[in-house]
Amino acid sequence: MSIKVKIVNDPVYGFIRFPEKELMQLIDHPWFQRLRRVKQMGLAHHVYPGAEHTRFAHSLGACHLAGKAMDELKAKGICPEKDEYLATRMAALLHDIGHGPFSHSLEKSLVGGVSHEALSRLIMNRLNNETGGMLDKAIQIFDRTYPKNYLHQLVSSQLDVDRMDYLNRDSFYTGVSEGVIGYDRILQMLTVRDNELVVEEKGVHSVEKFIIARRLMYWQVYLHKTVLSSEMLLINILKRAKELVKDGTSLFATPSLSYFLTRDLTEEDFRNNPEHLNRFCELDDTDVIASIKVWQNHKDKILSALCRMLVLRKLYKVLFSSESLASYLTAYKERVRKAYDIADSDLHYFVFGGVTSNSTYNINDELIKIETKSGIIKNITEIDDTLVSAALARAVHKNYICYIQ
Repeated sequence: MSIKVKIVNDPVYGFIRFPEKELMQLIDHPWFQRLRRVKQMGLAHHVYPGAEHTRFAHSLGACHLAGKAMDELKAKGICPEKDEYLATRMAALLHDIGHGPFSHSLEKSLVGGVSHEALSRLIMNRLNNETGGMLDKAIQIFDRTYPKNYLHQLVSSQLDVDRMDYLNRDSFYTGVSEGVIGYDRILQMLTVRDNELVVEEKGVHSVEKFIIARRLMYWQVYLHKTVLSSEMLLINILKRAKELVKDGTSLFATPSLSYFLTRDLTEEDFRNNPEHLNRFCELDDTDVIASIKVWQNHKDKILSALCRMLVLRKLYKVLFSSESLASYLTAYKERVRKAYDIADSDLHYFVFGGVTSNSTYNINDELIKIETKSGIIKNITEIDDTLVSAALARAVHKNYICYIQ
């Protein structure tokens, strides 16, 4: 059976091409098609109504940018082999295939803390077996075991096609213009030195904009207090549901969701039992939302109250501060306990605290390298007159309290 080559009309980049039949074979696979039903930004649409785009579109975009990056390298005489070109595109396409419902929101609660990267790797291995080793090099690039390290850096680094796409795409769908970056300029300035991806000095200001845009998008969008409130509410709903099921309470759930409500799985469990991965690849946002709609009327007052809060968008109030909020947390707990007559053992569902953080540029991670006009390779924080200083690179931590009013 012949596989059609596709041209996709993407709202961010215009028409993007997928001429490789191998890519279309992966895109058409049910496990990749599942990403159409997983929102890229979790519950951010509670703040930005347009943020309804999916991991599917993001993955296509990352794959597209990987191809553009290698085209630029090829034009400079850095010529990945044809199979390396395809493998890098495959790795970029599949880098997020392990994301569960609502992306990062439920990663630590629904599947026992197994990271989406680990699940992506397991899924890629399964797809590789199904296709007779078609993904051998793509997996090596993804795992950083392929000799040409710069190919891995295109897929996963502090200046990769994943971040370039999600900043532009999330900015487009939220309407937050601070996230717009000059991705095309950055791609044109990429080169390779000593097997490492570097940026020509002419592109340093575009990289600055990329790093600063990421910082602004985190505080304005990804860590917006209402987005945080929504995601914490969703986590608590699933936590309560799992507790009830564990105690023997009858609870409606779609078959896919029910499978994970009754299990606390580790990465080793996923490796040892193929059925866990099969079930995970049937799970998406619709399973969770359909179940939550039904749970609004459950006899458990805590579960039903939390579900109504999410469905009706009556979310937690959030207090942010760089200072300690311990004394405030105690006061809020007492206030909520008295106002709603909530037992101390259940109070943590309605009042709780935590810490959130944003690392704009991690100086302890793989650094973004700049090649100066004299041929010297420097970390971007070492370039004169750049905004990316050591101070900007430090992680910012904020304490928060979530509570009902």
